[in-house]
Amino acid sequence: MKAIIDTCVILDYLQNREPFFDDALNIAIGRANREYEAYLTAASLTDLYYIIHRHTHSSIETHKIIDKLTQLFGVADSYAEDCINALHNGMSDYEDAVMSETAYRIKADYIITRNEKDYSKSKVPAITPGEFLTKLK
Repeated sequence: MKAIIDTCVILDYLQNREPFFDDALNIAIGRANREYEAYLTAASLTDLYYIIHRHTHSSIETHKIIDKLTQLFGVADSYAEDCINALHNGMSDYEDAVMSETAYRIKADYIITRNEKDYSKSKVPAITPGEFLTKLK
């Protein structure tokens, strides 16, 4: 199975956000155990860098966290065609639309997110971390 992991799931893990932390942790553990392929988008990484840096106030610490994330998850680049297709795919949030188009192009099976409704028009189904973990079993 191949999945794109939405930024919110990574933040749930990094910030120990309850009640979402356990599922986010198990998403990371499943990837570490090579149970599936998983990617963050390049745009998610820039968003994560900004958010993490605001929390740590340290470029060095932020770089370490981003480095660990890129060792655990692959990085899916968004191509120009993804950005253009996102304008016409019917999704109201452009950032989500670009993630959806990137997921479609790399042939991801799922987008793992807590915001399923944001992806209702996505060509790639969006499921919650819990739903994904159930499918892995």
